[in-house]
Amino acid sequence: MNANKPAVLGKALLIAVMCVAAAACSKKVKEAPPAEPSTGGVTDTAPVTPGAYGPSDLDTDACLRQRTVYFDLDQDALRPEFQAAMACHAKYLRDRPSSRITLEGNADERGSREYNLGLGERRGNAVSSALQANGGSGAQLTVVSYGEERPTCTESGEDCWARNRRVEIVYTAK
Repeated sequence: MNANKPAVLGKALLIAVMCVAAAACSKKVKEAPPAEPSTGGVTDTAPVTPGAYGPSDLDTDACLRQRTVYFDLDQDALRPEFQAAMACHAKYLRDRPSSRITLEGNADERGSREYNLGLGERRGNAVSSALQANGGSGAQLTVVSYGEERPTCTESGEDCWARNRRVEIVYTAK
């Protein structure tokens, strides 16, 4: 019986140490008093990460305000001058995972309706690929082609046609 006494004491000591440790780990946290009602405007409750874009940046940031990507005749390759804008919009998508974009592909009046719808879709997909290559999520992007149906300029001539060969970036959720 004496041989078991050290084992029983060891178990009791172990249990006592575990209880003390558990009690030490369960300190009560004092609750902060409720904040007084604000008399100012609406506040954003989302956490702010330094350097992260917010919805107001869509109207104030020069890079994010660039929401039209132009293309050369019969081309669906992104021109180099639009790479910086793709990086900005992709960063916005990363910073704001709940945001959504519709990429509206357009073409000029030349070519058949079917050709222009296909070309508008390829242009929208090119912008989508550029955004994803810069870290944007494909789940946040939708491509729609309007072909020649939504011109910004209705005159006939190269200057006007060049303005119609575009993809418009439309934020559907900010």
